[in-house]
Amino acid sequence: MKVFCIGLSKTGTRSLHDALQVLGLRSVHWGGPDLRAAVQRGPEINAAVERALLEGRPLLDDLEDADAYSDILALSRRFDVLDQQYPGSRFILTVRDLEQWLDSRQRHVEANVAMRARGEYDGTFLEVDREGWRAEALAHERRVRDHFAGRPHDLLVLDIAAGDGWDVLCPFLGVAVPHQPFPRRG
Repeated sequence: MKVFCIGLSKTGTRSLHDALQVLGLRSVHWGGPDLRAAVQRGPEINAAVERALLEGRPLLDDLEDADAYSDILALSRRFDVLDQQYPGSRFILTVRDLEQWLDSRQRHVEANVAMRARGEYDGTFLEVDREGWRAEALAHERRVRDHFAGRPHDLLVLDIAAGDGWDVLCPFLGVAVPHQPFPRRG
């Protein structure tokens, strides 16, 4: 069984990644250097996933073998393909209040722009597009909920910012609640 966090970035994906590691799962997260280094062919994670899709191979073929994956946009957008390719997997849609999410993404872009000006960032997440992001978030959540309608054992909607934690996650995964606080990153 694989666990896929299919929430968009800035919805608690890093906190979920940390929680999955506490539970003993081998979890990889886009924000970590181990995942960037795990791509066997090509310099970029999303490109590796897209390449596997185009070549008709399983989407995880060029990624490190793990139990869980989070904050990898090409995987999050292809949850339906993952559902087909990895039967019996669990999917977690992390969500967050829409206005708080938009503010967080905007702060992220602004930080990237400042880092780029200092020569410390060479990525492409440099444009604020609140309306585009809003449409993306609403469409993504609708697609996910529609795809998993009637399958509560396969999809968990988790709002970490609103207080969801071990009490929701552990029963979904069928594991015991650990004796430590749920990890929450800012």
